[in-house]
Amino acid sequence: MTSPQEDPLPRLSEDDRETAVQRLQKAYAEERISHEEMDERLGQVLTAKTHKELASALAALPVEDPDTTSTIAAAGGRIERRGAWRVPRILKVESAYGRVRLDLSRAVIENPVVDIELQLGTGGARITVPRDAVVDVEGLRTGWKDLRYETPRRSRPGGPKIRISGTMGFGRLKIRHARR
Repeated sequence: MTSPQEDPLPRLSEDDRETAVQRLQKAYAEERISHEEMDERLGQVLTAKTHKELASALAALPVEDPDTTSTIAAAGGRIERRGAWRVPRILKVESAYGRVRLDLSRAVIENPVVDIELQLGTGGARITVPRDAVVDVEGLRTGWKDLRYETPRRSRPGGPKIRISGTMGFGRLKIRHARR
Protein backbone atom coordinates (compact mmCIF):
# COMPACT_ATOMS: atom_id res chain seq x y z
CA MET A 1 0.00 0.00 0.00
CA THR A 2 1.38 3.42 -0.90
CA SER A 3 1.27 6.41 1.39
CA PRO A 4 -0.36 9.66 0.32
CA GLN A 5 1.93 12.18 -1.30
CA GLU A 6 3.23 14.93 0.93
CA ASP A 7 3.66 17.43 -1.92
CA PRO A 8 0.95 17.12 -4.60
CA LEU A 9 2.76 19.58 -6.90
CA PRO A 10 5.06 18.22 -9.60
CA ARG A 11 8.79 17.94 -8.99
CA LEU A 12 10.86 21.10 -8.96
CA SER A 13 11.96 22.53 -12.26
CA GLU A 14 15.29 24.22 -12.87
CA ASP A 15 13.39 27.53 -13.15
CA ASP A 16 11.93 27.02 -9.65
CA ARG A 17 15.38 26.33 -8.28
CA GLU A 18 16.96 29.29 -10.12
CA THR A 19 14.27 31.67 -8.84
CA ALA A 20 14.90 30.47 -5.29
CA VAL A 21 18.67 30.97 -5.68
CA GLN A 22 18.06 34.53 -6.96
CA ARG A 23 15.85 35.33 -3.96
CA LEU A 24 18.58 34.09 -1.61
CA GLN A 25 21.23 36.13 -3.40
CA LYS A 26 19.06 39.23 -3.25
CA ALA A 27 18.38 38.80 0.47
CA TYR A 28 22.11 38.39 1.07
CA ALA A 29 23.00 41.43 -1.07
CA GLU A 30 20.50 43.51 0.89
CA GLU A 31 22.11 42.21 4.11
CA ARG A 32 18.89 40.56 5.28
CA ILE A 33 20.65 37.24 5.87
CA SER A 34 24.21 36.43 6.91
CA HIS A 35 26.79 34.65 4.76
CA GLU A 36 26.46 31.48 6.85
CA GLU A 37 22.67 31.56 6.58
CA MET A 38 22.87 32.02 2.82
CA ASP A 39 25.24 29.03 2.51
CA GLU A 40 22.93 26.86 4.60
CA ARG A 41 19.79 27.87 2.71
CA LEU A 42 21.55 27.56 -0.65
CA GLY A 43 22.40 23.96 0.22
CA GLN A 44 18.74 23.31 1.05
CA VAL A 45 17.59 24.87 -2.24
CA LEU A 46 20.05 22.88 -4.34
CA THR A 47 19.10 19.57 -2.71
CA ALA A 48 15.34 20.17 -2.45
CA LYS A 49 13.22 17.66 -4.33
CA THR A 50 9.75 19.00 -3.53
CA HIS A 51 8.09 22.40 -3.39
CA LYS A 52 7.60 21.94 0.34
CA GLU A 53 11.36 21.52 0.88
CA LEU A 54 12.00 24.57 -1.28
CA ALA A 55 9.48 26.66 0.68
CA SER A 56 11.18 25.63 3.91
CA ALA A 57 14.54 26.91 2.59
CA LEU A 58 12.95 30.26 1.67
CA ALA A 59 10.95 30.68 4.89
CA ALA A 60 11.13 34.15 6.46
CA LEU A 61 12.73 35.76 3.40
CA PRO A 62 11.18 39.04 2.27
CA VAL A 63 8.48 38.55 -0.34
CA GLU A 64 9.18 40.04 -3.74
CA ASP A 65 7.28 43.29 -4.22
CA PRO A 66 6.37 43.70 -7.91
CA ASP A 67 6.35 47.50 -7.51
CA THR A 68 10.08 47.56 -6.71
CA THR A 69 11.20 46.99 -10.31
CA SER A 70 10.67 49.41 -13.18
CA THR A 71 11.92 49.40 -16.74
CA ILE A 72 12.59 52.46 -18.86
CA ALA A 73 13.12 51.55 -22.50
CA ALA A 74 13.55 53.34 -25.79
CA ALA A 75 14.74 52.07 -29.14
CA GLY A 76 16.14 55.49 -30.01
CA GLY A 77 16.09 58.99 -28.67
CA ARG A 78 16.63 60.23 -25.16
CA ILE A 79 15.79 58.75 -21.77
CA GLU A 80 15.80 61.35 -19.03
CA ARG A 81 14.67 61.39 -15.40
CA ARG A 82 15.27 64.35 -13.10
CA GLY A 83 13.64 66.30 -10.30
CA ALA A 84 11.56 64.62 -7.61
CA TRP A 85 10.91 61.27 -9.27
CA ARG A 86 10.52 58.03 -7.30
CA VAL A 87 13.43 55.63 -7.77
CA PRO A 88 12.38 51.96 -7.60
CA ARG A 89 14.47 49.32 -5.83
CA ILE A 90 15.55 47.95 -9.24
CA LEU A 91 15.65 50.24 -12.26
CA LYS A 92 16.25 48.66 -15.66
CA VAL A 93 17.27 51.04 -18.43
CA GLU A 94 17.30 49.75 -22.00
CA SER A 95 18.24 51.80 -25.04
CA ALA A 96 19.50 50.70 -28.44
CA TYR A 97 20.41 54.19 -29.70
CA GLY A 98 20.38 57.47 -27.85
CA ARG A 99 21.52 58.96 -24.60
CA VAL A 100 20.48 58.34 -21.03
CA ARG A 101 20.41 60.98 -18.28
CA LEU A 102 19.42 59.92 -14.76
CA ASP A 103 19.58 62.55 -12.02
CA LEU A 104 19.01 61.02 -8.59
CA SER A 105 20.15 64.11 -6.66
CA ARG A 106 16.57 65.26 -5.90
CA ALA A 107 14.84 61.95 -6.45
CA VAL A 108 12.84 60.12 -3.80
CA ILE A 109 14.96 57.11 -2.84
CA GLU A 110 13.06 54.87 -0.40
CA ASN A 111 15.40 51.86 -0.41
CA PRO A 112 18.85 51.66 1.17
CA VAL A 113 20.12 49.82 -1.92
CA VAL A 114 19.18 50.71 -5.50
CA ASP A 115 20.20 48.54 -8.43
CA ILE A 116 20.43 50.22 -11.83
CA GLU A 117 20.77 47.69 -14.65
CA LEU A 118 21.92 49.27 -17.91
CA GLN A 119 21.47 47.59 -21.29
CA LEU A 120 22.73 50.23 -23.69
CA GLY A 121 23.83 49.83 -27.29
CA THR A 122 25.06 53.10 -28.79
CA GLY A 123 25.01 56.38 -26.93
CA GLY A 124 26.31 57.63 -23.64
CA ALA A 125 24.83 57.75 -20.19
CA ARG A 126 25.24 60.18 -17.34
CA ILE A 127 24.08 59.38 -13.83
CA THR A 128 24.11 61.97 -11.05
CA VAL A 129 23.83 60.40 -7.61
CA PRO A 130 23.12 62.04 -4.24
CA ARG A 131 26.08 63.61 -2.52
CA ASP A 132 26.17 60.97 0.24
CA ALA A 133 25.58 57.94 -2.00
CA VAL A 134 27.96 55.00 -2.20
CA VAL A 135 28.41 53.80 -5.78
CA ASP A 136 29.33 50.26 -6.83
CA VAL A 137 30.13 49.68 -10.53
CA GLU A 138 31.67 46.22 -10.26
CA GLY A 139 28.86 44.59 -12.25
CA LEU A 140 29.17 46.88 -15.28
CA ARG A 141 30.77 45.78 -18.55
CA THR A 142 31.75 48.44 -21.04
CA GLY A 143 32.57 47.79 -24.66
CA TRP A 144 34.04 50.60 -26.67
CA LYS A 145 34.62 53.37 -24.14
CA ASP A 146 35.57 53.43 -20.50
CA LEU A 147 33.75 54.43 -17.36
CA ARG A 148 34.30 57.85 -15.82
CA TYR A 149 33.77 57.89 -12.08
CA GLU A 150 35.79 59.42 -9.29
CA THR A 151 34.88 58.64 -5.74
CA PRO A 152 34.22 61.78 -3.69
CA ARG A 153 37.00 63.07 -1.47
CA ARG A 154 34.67 63.52 1.45
CA SER A 155 31.71 61.29 1.90
CA ARG A 156 29.08 61.31 4.59
CA PRO A 157 27.79 57.97 5.84
CA GLY A 158 24.12 57.12 5.68
CA GLY A 159 23.40 57.62 2.01
CA PRO A 160 21.92 55.05 -0.32
CA LYS A 161 24.05 52.42 -2.02
CA ILE A 162 23.72 52.65 -5.81
CA ARG A 163 24.83 49.50 -7.64
CA ILE A 164 25.23 49.91 -11.39
CA SER A 165 25.46 46.80 -13.52
CA GLY A 166 24.76 45.63 -17.06
CA THR A 167 26.42 46.26 -20.40
CA MET A 168 27.26 49.30 -22.49
CA GLY A 169 28.21 48.96 -26.13
CA PHE A 170 29.69 52.07 -27.75
CA GLY A 171 28.91 54.84 -25.26
CA ARG A 172 30.60 56.21 -22.19
CA LEU A 173 29.11 56.19 -18.71
CA LYS A 174 29.78 59.24 -16.55
CA ILE A 175 28.85 59.10 -12.89
CA ARG A 176 29.10 62.11 -10.64
CA HIS A 177 27.96 63.06 -7.16
CA ALA A 178 25.61 66.03 -6.74
CA ARG A 179 27.27 69.12 -5.41
CA ARG A 180 24.42 70.09 -3.13
